[in-house]
Amino acid sequence: MKIAISVESTHDLTKELLDKYDIKVIPFNIVLGDKEYADGQLSTQEIFDFVNKNGILPKTTALNSYTYQEYFESLKKDYDAVIHIALSSGITSSTGNAINAAKEVENCFIVDSLSLSTGIGLLAIYARELADKGFAPSEIAEKVSKRTSSVQASFVIERLDFLHKGGRCSSIALLGANILKIRPRIVLKNGKMISDKKYRGNMPSVIAKYCQETLSEFNNPDLDKVCITYSTATEDMISEAKNALINAGFKNIYETHAGCTIASHCGANTLGILYFNDGGKDIY
Repeated sequence: MKIAISVESTHDLTKELLDKYDIKVIPFNIVLGDKEYADGQLSTQEIFDFVNKNGILPKTTALNSYTYQEYFESLKKDYDAVIHIALSSGITSSTGNAINAAKEVENCFIVDSLSLSTGIGLLAIYARELADKGFAPSEIAEKVSKRTSSVQASFVIERLDFLHKGGRCSSIALLGANILKIRPRIVLKNGKMISDKKYRGNMPSVIAKYCQETLSEFNNPDLDKVCITYSTATEDMISEAKNALINAGFKNIYETHAGCTIASHCGANTLGILYFNDGGKDIY
């Protein structure tokens, strides 16, 4: 059986990984002022330039059920079944629309990732691995859904300016954080983004501590693969993350760029490590 593995454009995987694992993508729409673009048409730098010039954040528009249904039906022309791993329902209403659309398409299954960025990407890669091993579509959807709770997805933010523009922190908190060089960790919990830790100092040293504490807290990693995902990052920041992951014993370290979702909410110099925290056992 030929099975399509699908994600929205918030996956943040590289083109090479999308091609390697034959993962299909439906783009969200990004609104900048009075102009609308398909996610992927703009670079993160263009997003930052727009925000810095206009002082307002881009907006993403939820995909409606009709758009999903058309997309799923187009995939069914070449595939016998579709497994779509959606952006967390705690972040977007699109997931519910995808679920409704799938009811109208035979052999179409939706997985609520409860994640974002390469957390979704890792689940999509896992789905492809299951398909290649011969699992039926319903089994793949069940196994991927079960594994969503094991995804460790977190990021460290250099500055709070973008969170402030988005109404997620006060002006006083913004001023204090920038003066004291406070760098919050944003983590996905129960499908929603929350800030649960704060670091201080220059970003390379913060990244080193963030990786150390995250690996210590989520200490049962599947060492097969891990993602370093960032909006922008210095070589020193990336080096600190890579060293921590190499020392932890990860076999495959994927370096990827965050797309519009992370960039528009968190700004420049946001970096995260994302991996499965289940030891990689009993997954097939």
